[in-house]
Amino acid sequence: MNTDEEYMQRALQLAEYGRGSVSPNPMVGCVLVADGRIIGEGWHRNYGGPHAEVHAVRDAIARGHEALFPLTTAYVTLEPCSHYGKTPPCAALLVHQKITRVVVANDDPNPLVAGRGLTLLRDAGIQVERGLLAEMGQKLNRRFFTFFTKKRPYIILKWAESADGFIAAAGGKPVPISNKYSTQLVHRWRGEEDAILVGRQTTLSDNPSLNVRHWPGTNPVRVVLDRRLSLPQSLRIFDASQPTILYNYLKRTDPPTLPERYSNNFEVAFSQIKPGNDELDQVLSDLYARKIQSVLVEGGTTILEAFVKAGLWDEIRRCQGPMRLGSGVKAPAVGGTLVGSENIDDDLWTFYQR
Repeated sequence: MNTDEEYMQRALQLAEYGRGSVSPNPMVGCVLVADGRIIGEGWHRNYGGPHAEVHAVRDAIARGHEALFPLTTAYVTLEPCSHYGKTPPCAALLVHQKITRVVVANDDPNPLVAGRGLTLLRDAGIQVERGLLAEMGQKLNRRFFTFFTKKRPYIILKWAESADGFIAAAGGKPVPISNKYSTQLVHRWRGEEDAILVGRQTTLSDNPSLNVRHWPGTNPVRVVLDRRLSLPQSLRIFDASQPTILYNYLKRTDPPTLPERYSNNFEVAFSQIKPGNDELDQVLSDLYARKIQSVLVEGGTTILEAFVKAGLWDEIRRCQGPMRLGSGVKAPAVGGTLVGSENIDDDLWTFYQR
């Protein structure tokens, strides 16, 4: 591994610190290097806040290294932005500080940027290099890239099944399958995704909260498919504790101006879809319009199999507990490529990608 790669790896490591806090923005890290040493570093910490480059420049100034900027290389995990959004453009900041070289892992697929940031840097006489550890950058921001390339959220299917392949007991009765450590892991995942989706039957049977209780993090947006609005108002999804969207045939309310995950309006939002074979596509299109970049689909079997059948998934995370139910509701069939596995106490997690 050469020196450039080492610094970019550090930038990617920094970017990870923004997981669960910056969507619909990407996770970005920045490392400033002069005279063979890091003089400043930063990452995008929260949605609406300063970007990674801003934090890195501020860090370098705080360390007393501002005079070194004309000798500095900036390692940035994503093309610096070139437009005014919630913050000023980062490409202009690097030009203003007279940074001499910028190395990026990935170009930005956002049409508001899409090469303009790199052009702005080159036009200012800054040496620009692209594609360093690009595959690692793509993996880091796979939700962000999927959102812009496929025009839908990144979809993760998650379920727990018994050792003999059942997701629930006979009659659909829910039974605890995974252990407490797996529960903590799932709650960490919930905090990393924008939304969590379940169907009507799971909501009725389990009365889930769909929040983050066993791990520090931000609650996801609750997404529930209830076509005829038949769920009783006494269920936890109506407790006004976090943003909630009900997809149905009957009723629609106006979406918020902010991404729902950051909205303080916890009244249930209703989004109307039309009956048909493309109902999941309608739901995903609406979530895309609401800037929801990732969805964790937690069931039940009918919903999970519908996503699998439609080819609307990117990852599967399956937990197999040690118990045997003997009969009940069969777990969905697993497809895709096995990319890893992990034992968490007596639970076996397997991970698949399309």
